[in-house]
Amino acid sequence: MADERKLSEKEISVALQNLAGWSLSNGKLHKEFKFRNFVEAFGFISRVALIAERLNHHPEWYNVYSRVTIDLTTHDVGGLSRRDVEFATEVEALTV
Repeated sequence: MADERKLSEKEISVALQNLAGWSLSNGKLHKEFKFRNFVEAFGFISRVALIAERLNHHPEWYNVYSRVTIDLTTHDVGGLSRRDVEFATEVEALTV
């Protein structure tokens, strides 16, 4: 995206205030989700995959049984961008 830019520390701080449970870890937006079992975790992964495809922005993620860890960064800008915040916001909407 031509208008893509790296977020400032202040912008990241403000974004984190609106993203319950998300943190900054190694320069990436980070959150671990816990489900009752593997099937629920896999269903969540499938829904997140649809978000990723629609936004053309793909997460780094890890799954072990009932846990899914998601890390977000925008490699093209060398850090976090508004796309990461938008992605995290949409993932959060899946959990309410």
